[in-house]
Amino acid sequence: MSHTYEAFVDIKEYASSQGLSPLIYTERYEVNALSPQEADEVALSKATGIHPKATEFDIRVTRLLK
Repeated sequence: MSHTYEAFVDIKEYASSQGLSPLIYTERYEVNALSPQEADEVALSKATGIHPKATEFDIRVTRLLK
């Protein structure tokens, strides 16, 4: 049975190849998954799809919504 989980993803993205200060921000996702581990993978997949140039991702599945 699939559940809806809340996941926060911290993202680090460099605006240019010059090595200037990175952009660091957090995005919230609601993901459907069978387990918290799968929710982690789904959140990472969504974040990498939206931010393909990001260099680091830190995922936190925080709670079960449904």
